[in-house]
This record gives sequence, structure tokens and C-alpha cells, in this order.
Amino acid sequence: MSLLYLLDTNIASYYLRRSSASLEARVNEGLLQQTVALSVLTRAELRFGQAGMAADDRRRKLIDHFLLQLPSLPWTARAADHYGTLKDTNRRHGTPVGELDTQIAAHALAEGLTLVTHNTRHFDRVPDLKLVDWMAEPPPVGKAKRKRS
Repeated sequence: MSLLYLLDTNIASYYLRRSSASLEARVNEGLLQQTVALSVLTRAELRFGQAGMAADDRRRKLIDHFLLQLPSLPWTARAADHYGTLKDTNRRHGTPVGELDTQIAAHALAEGLTLVTHNTRHFDRVPDLKLVDWMAEPPPVGKAKRKRS
């Protein structure tokens, strides 16, 4: 199957904290179907959070395992082109979005992927960006479940 979704940092964090059974089911299904990926920007944010953790923090291994399971899409010239246009559009309309959020949104637009986020308040300001909030939506009925280690 082909990629459909780009996971935002807050969704990855909720998943790693096991905040929602529904979210866990959706991400696990995406992992099984190979329809989910991360931006290298989200990977960087997760690594930044991990760097500040104590050496014996159990979340370190969870993050390592999570990042091994998901492809990390490289930042491309096309993503940079979307970023420039998006940042200018938001500036002109007086609807600024945070720097990394703008870059992640541009990455999703460049790849033609739906951004999975619980931060819809910021991302719904991005023209043409397809959004979904798996914290607010239940998973489709009858999908396979994947156990996490």
C-alpha cells in the first residue's frame, strides 16, 4: 500500500504515551498497512525530546523502537518551495503558524499526504492542507490490531 498520512509530533507523542486506545489502533493499523510516515522534522523533534531525558528513562527505548518502525521522509526542495509560499500566505493573512508546524504542513502538502494531528487549531489555518485528528476519531471497525512491544 502507499503512504497516505504524515504523523505530526503531537500525535506521535500521544501514541508513545499510550494516551488513547483509538489513536493506538489507528497508528498500529497504519504501520501494518504501511500508510503512515513521519517528516524528518517530527523525527528531529522527537529526538530533541529524547535528548533531554535521563539515560535510564524507559521512553528512550520506546522512541527508538517507534522511529525504527516508521519511515522518515526527507525534507525536499519541493517541501521548501511549499514552505516559502505557505509562510508568505500566512504572513499576508495575519494567520501565522509556528515555524516547525509551517514546515511540517509544507512537507505534507509537498508529499500529497494527510496530516494527522491533534493540533488542528494551528493547522486548519493552512490552505489546502488535508487534516485528520485521530485523537477525536474512532478507528474503522473490523481492522486488524497490532501489539506493541
